[in-house]
Amino acid sequence: MSWTFLSRFNVKADREAEFLTLIPQMERNAADEIGTLAYKFYRLDAPHAFAVFESFVDEAADQAHQANPASTDIITTMIECIDGTYTREYLLPIAP
Repeated sequence: MSWTFLSRFNVKADREAEFLTLIPQMERNAADEIGTLAYKFYRLDAPHAFAVFESFVDEAADQAHQANPASTDIITTMIECIDGTYTREYLLPIAP
């Protein structure tokens, strides 16, 4: 069973431009990771609101993604740009 979720968060208004410059590199890095099925950022219909859809083959692949040396500095900066915290909504497959 895949490990899939949607993370929602707000970005500080004064850091949004910086945050937007980091998205393409994070998406490219994730695309190169073994075990990553999908990784895509989206704007939400509210000021400074974003979401990232992430899907991995399993929880270990998500942990490997977070520990990827090519992304750790980017992730740290992205977290600094977030206003408050984020929520993770896990998406569970529906059995046939």
